[in-house]
Amino acid sequence: MTSVVEEHKKGTENAYRFALITISTSRYQKYGSVSSPADAEDFSGEKMIECVEKEGNDVVGYSLVPDDMDLIQNAVKKYLDSADVIVTSGGTGLASSDVTIEALAPLFKKSLPGFGELFRYKSIDQIGSAVILTRAAAGILEGTVIFCLPGSPKAVELAMDEIILPEAGHIMRHLPD
Repeated sequence: MTSVVEEHKKGTENAYRFALITISTSRYQKYGSVSSPADAEDFSGEKMIECVEKEGNDVVGYSLVPDDMDLIQNAVKKYLDSADVIVTSGGTGLASSDVTIEALAPLFKKSLPGFGELFRYKSIDQIGSAVILTRAAAGILEGTVIFCLPGSPKAVELAMDEIILPEAGHIMRHLPD
């Protein structure tokens, strides 16, 4: 007997194109613009690539940008034509330099508040009540789903393995043509 979840996800097993963006002023100042997370000792970026590729999806681009609203927006816009899914890592905390959400949320045509809620719920086992410090978010822009994750490798792995990759096809199926 097919479950409701299985029925809902039927036909969503395709491979998807992912663009990955790390947002870190300190890494950017040290390494500049790089084409690979390995070139910037970006463990979260490496974890994103590992997670995406182990599920048979394609990485169509990687960028490292500083915590700057215009540069974050430009990095995302650069991948809108080539990626189905864009994942950012970094800049979701409370520091004054954490501007990822301020840069991207206003661009969303639709937001996915359930992502941030579920991410925080699943993070409780890892970091306890400190989950209230993350503003992880997701939304849709021009037919591309965008996920904004914290910068920690454990947070990236949790979000990718337990939420983003299992739901990518389901989300893509519901996006307008």
